[in-house]
Amino acid sequence: MRRTTTARVVTGLAGIAASLSLVSCSIGGGGGPSGNLSGAGASFPAAIYQRWFQELAEQGVKVNYQSVGSGAGVRQFTAGTVDFGASDAPMKAEDIAKVSRGVLQIPMTAGAIAVAYNNPSCDLKLSQQQLAEIFLGKITNYSQLGCADQKLTVVHRSDGSGTTYNFTKHLAAISDAWNNGPGSAKTVAWPTGVGAKGNEGVAAQLNQVEGGLGYVEAAYVKGNLQAAALTNASGEVVKPTSATESEALGSIDLGPELIGGNPNPLKGYPIVTFTWILAYKNGNGPNTELLRKAFNFMLSEKAQAQAPELGYVTMPPAVIEKAKAAVSQIGE
Repeated sequence: MRRTTTARVVTGLAGIAASLSLVSCSIGGGGGPSGNLSGAGASFPAAIYQRWFQELAEQGVKVNYQSVGSGAGVRQFTAGTVDFGASDAPMKAEDIAKVSRGVLQIPMTAGAIAVAYNNPSCDLKLSQQQLAEIFLGKITNYSQLGCADQKLTVVHRSDGSGTTYNFTKHLAAISDAWNNGPGSAKTVAWPTGVGAKGNEGVAAQLNQVEGGLGYVEAAYVKGNLQAAALTNASGEVVKPTSATESEALGSIDLGPELIGGNPNPLKGYPIVTFTWILAYKNGNGPNTELLRKAFNFMLSEKAQAQAPELGYVTMPPAVIEKAKAAVSQIGE
């Protein structure tokens, strides 16, 4: 009789344990809500976003992120066809006015835009004038840069891109010819070169074209590619590293709206930027807690610590604090 009672107790406890396990799964493993989210936008942070979204899936939040470029991301976000957007260029006031639900622009990670090239026999150290003249089409051979004879083929973005926005902001800051010519925007009329879509597309094209040179987020400098050393505003010639990128980011005052930048810093590697998640301030309904859970994880110490190994920069604590405050404003 005692053995039967014991068996029943064990069976009952097993049933309770199974029920608790199901409850745990339904709330996302580590606790909190579970469900699906969709996002689209910048390819600049795609490598680290995909890592974070893989880890979020284990916590019950599955994110379908389309790396379609900042321009397309802003369009989808404005149209309301995604749960959040992503952009390397802050939204303009006139575009924000089109979003009736309100907009929160939340810095999520940061990194450098590298001038990547496919020429293993050359160690490029570019002055500001040389950098501008390459993209103006005035320098067409590596021999003009002190290297062996080799045709130089520029590769640029073909889609609306926050990477392009930040890269051309730097060119405009260092070159009157560029500032008074193509200027700075997500898309510009390139004086030279061939186009490719996304950071992924530019990197792939560069790896295929011997002598190719273009601009990509530093995490995409792989395979046959190496990054050129560039000259900052104080005349130092530096390559993109975690230390030089962090030094330059320290000069950026994001301001109260968290959207600041510095296109020509005095110290560190000279082309760095934050990149932003675009969230709706209101009207998120049942996704409200999902969005907060996802973004707070991305801003967590664990997630931010992964940045350097993936080619990005861990954001300063003060920026993370302000970003978390913005996340708390996401409403139903």
